[in-house]
Amino acid sequence: MTLFMYLMTFITDKVMKVTKILGTMITCQTTDDGGLSESKTAITTGIVAHYLIGIVFVFCYHILWFLGVGKPDFLNGLILGFASGVLAVIFWFTFFAVHPFPPDVDLKSYLFTLFLAHFVFALSAVWAYVFFAARL
Repeated sequence: MTLFMYLMTFITDKVMKVTKILGTMITCQTTDDGGLSESKTAITTGIVAHYLIGIVFVFCYHILWFLGVGKPDFLNGLILGFASGVLAVIFWFTFFAVHPFPPDVDLKSYLFTLFLAHFVFALSAVWAYVFFAARL
């Protein structure tokens, strides 16, 4: 998912570097001109926070499957991608709305791309889950 967002940054030339945006916002290190922080603290914070959130999402998927709600397959990956994407959009929209000085990001493009990225994330999580479950 992170790779997808960075690829979209490259393709669209818009700010979609999710870990840098997250780190900049968590550490409140938005530059004076609205840019993303280049500090190691902000970047590390963004990476750690983003991956921890991803682990929580995958753990929730596992709990759902363990409880018999859906199963790790393509269709449920799409459903989880949709649900995860909606949650992410709500979170990010709210975070940008309440942040005292968010970075200058084309929020509409960012949120749409982030929504799509969650399909990549959920389908990748399903694939990894099935792949590793078969080998354990």
